[in-house]
Amino acid sequence: MKTNQSISPWVWVPTLYFTEGIPYFLVNSISVMLFAKMGVPNGQLAFFTTLLYFPWFLKGLWGPFVDIFRTKRWWILSMQGLLTVLCILLTVTLPSPEAEQIAAKTTSVGVFRWSLIFFIIAAFASATHDIAADGYYMLAHDERSQAAFVGIRSTFYRIASVFSQGVLVYIAGYIENKTGNIPLSWQVTLGATSVILLLITIYHCFALPKVETEAKGERLEAKGVWIELGKAFGTFFTKPGVGLAIAFMLLYRLSEGFLVKLCQPFLLDHAVEELRQGETTFSLFGMDLFSVHHTMHVGGGLALGTDIVGIMYGTLGVIGLLIGGILGGIYISRRGLKRSIWLMAAALTLPSFVYCYLSMAQPESLWIIGTAVSFEQFGYGFGFTAYMLYMMYFAEGEYKTAHYAICTAFMALSMMIPGFVAGFIQESVGYSAFFWIANAFSITTFAVTYFVYKKLEN
Repeated sequence: MKTNQSISPWVWVPTLYFTEGIPYFLVNSISVMLFAKMGVPNGQLAFFTTLLYFPWFLKGLWGPFVDIFRTKRWWILSMQGLLTVLCILLTVTLPSPEAEQIAAKTTSVGVFRWSLIFFIIAAFASATHDIAADGYYMLAHDERSQAAFVGIRSTFYRIASVFSQGVLVYIAGYIENKTGNIPLSWQVTLGATSVILLLITIYHCFALPKVETEAKGERLEAKGVWIELGKAFGTFFTKPGVGLAIAFMLLYRLSEGFLVKLCQPFLLDHAVEELRQGETTFSLFGMDLFSVHHTMHVGGGLALGTDIVGIMYGTLGVIGLLIGGILGGIYISRRGLKRSIWLMAAALTLPSFVYCYLSMAQPESLWIIGTAVSFEQFGYGFGFTAYMLYMMYFAEGEYKTAHYAICTAFMALSMMIPGFVAGFIQESVGYSAFFWIANAFSITTFAVTYFVYKKLEN
């Protein structure tokens, strides 16, 4: 059996966290681009892609069982293999709507029922992979080595972000420009992703050191896990100030929760806005549940190509986000949370008003658009640092790991709640009014910041 000393962390840490990032961004970002380019209306697009975030909201519930059944290495390899198969299935089953439907944005999301099912399974597999990878990281080398490689793992996760949202989207746009065939462009992109995941899975079969045993006697029984999980939940909801903490976690970035699902469709949508009578059908696993008839605003976007959006949002925007996060971490480490939180709240919310400008001015300059997108993402990255540090601060105590997992569930919920309705609001009022409405929710950010600021110690 190989030990943790026999294989250098340089061999597996970069690829493990690069692989952790790809399916996350495939499910939560690329799926939005794919459905937008296939002509799915924004209401359905935002609602159903928000559903895909549920596994990250719920993963704290099944996370302990990754410790019970098999090794974390087994879970990592199994989930990577499953994700590879799912990407292949997404590739071969991806529907090809008529060009007229795509251009008119009248493609029902029901056409993509199998794609949604595969994306949902991929979301659960990706969330499970996250749990196993983070646990494996702590087992596979000592504390000194963990600290030394924490920057490496973060860097390669960020590289996966740029690769997924930038490079893969650019490839789709390039093929679309060459062939004029939108479904084909995404089939090739998904196929390329499956090849990458397959190669990494094969590589990890040899590169990941075996640092665990299958000794069941050393593991907690399922009953014990449920008892510990119940204690963790009980102590979390009886913590002093838990109500304010939950309010902060749900409301601090509410405006961003409205914006995030519509930014890419706005960059892609054609510029001429029109009113149209539309119907939204809600389906579950192929069964139509109910339909809603309503007036839709279609168009009013910046009409950028997919490849350009890959550069603007997926590359320049992500780089701005990463730089903002790094500088935010440096700033808050020097000044502390209380002395930083107001600037962080302003950085999180105020740059988002660039979308109000873009939707009204409709600039054609790629420099202006790219600068605006990068600035908004930089501000979000900078301001989000306070959010993360506050969750760590609140999770302190006997059940620190479990309490932090509960905090991340509320973090996921904070994006899901506005995401469910954001697309329908945009269809009802158009992009310009929608961006003003979304940014008006900045008031909730400053409101919860005020109450948290009063409770924070110097």
